[in-house]
Amino acid sequence: MRGVGLLLVSALLLGAAEPAIAGDAPWRVAVLYWSDTIPGQVAMRAGLERAAAAINGSGSPRIDLLASVAGDGEAGIERQIGQMYEAVAQGVDAIIVQPTDNAALAGPLREANARRIPVIAYDQYISGGTLAAFVTSDNYQAGRLDGEYVASRFPDDQDIRVVMVDYPHVSSTVERVDGFIDALHASGQRFTVAATYQAVEPVAGQAAGRDILRDFPLPGSLDVVFTVNDGGGLAVVEVLAAAGRSEILVATIDGDPASLQNIAQGRLTRIDAAQFCGPLGGAAMDIAYDILQHKPVAPMTLIPVFPITAETQALYPGWGGPIPGDFTKPWPSPQPIWSGKAHAGSSR
Repeated sequence: MRGVGLLLVSALLLGAAEPAIAGDAPWRVAVLYWSDTIPGQVAMRAGLERAAAAINGSGSPRIDLLASVAGDGEAGIERQIGQMYEAVAQGVDAIIVQPTDNAALAGPLREANARRIPVIAYDQYISGGTLAAFVTSDNYQAGRLDGEYVASRFPDDQDIRVVMVDYPHVSSTVERVDGFIDALHASGQRFTVAATYQAVEPVAGQAAGRDILRDFPLPGSLDVVFTVNDGGGLAVVEVLAAAGRSEILVATIDGDPASLQNIAQGRLTRIDAAQFCGPLGGAAMDIAYDILQHKPVAPMTLIPVFPITAETQALYPGWGGPIPGDFTKPWPSPQPIWSGKAHAGSSR
């Protein structure tokens, strides 16, 4: 994450919220989920709650999860602001949140800081206030993997026409776009961003697909579509496939099983940089528990993403993990070895 690691380290040095002390009563942990319709996020929730169940079954100090779901769109952003203020007002021992918007939760985060309630963000960070920890997929790596694979499929001197389907409201999708563009540049691939649309969920994805067909109606008028997630990207693929636009190479991110099926069938999608959603959610819960026990944690933890193509698909175990071992990428890359190790984040 550009700048995020230094932001969090600086914030912690200035004095992060101190955790509660364990007593006879369980720790109350508010968990603020973003969506119950985006499959990858549902898998993150499952991983988080499995980790909580393992903690409670271990004989260690127990935790009670107080869960809320924000929902999609602008209404979800507003709803999550209220949910976080409510969690602070309840005086919970910790808050784990998957932010719907990078900036929107700055106010309630500062309130949590004032009440010395540690806040652990996962998947997206919060811009403003102090996070006790941040856990996310290596989203820059995801975009970079897609970009280097796309570059390997075209001659360097071909000026490929690229459509971006992005979502500039959260850190993960911004980092994915940055990684994708940086990889094309680093590979020496000529390209033109022909148009940009916004979508991270199916309704917006369908609209983006229709807009792409409207703006690029002729076969061959477009080479690549990059979608920042499968939540919107799968709908884009459905619209383009129904129109017979099989000449377009689609690169996407998340690892939705439907996207993996498209790769296996050679149906537009050629690469999906897949998250390990379950391990990501589980890591957020484990880190929050460490904070409650006054154990040291990294300010930012990056969970690797896996480049699924026709050549590598058999190595990917699915969203729930486990994360596989290292392997050599079957395409040219400045970093030919893919590593499955989680690592502490820093500024780029």
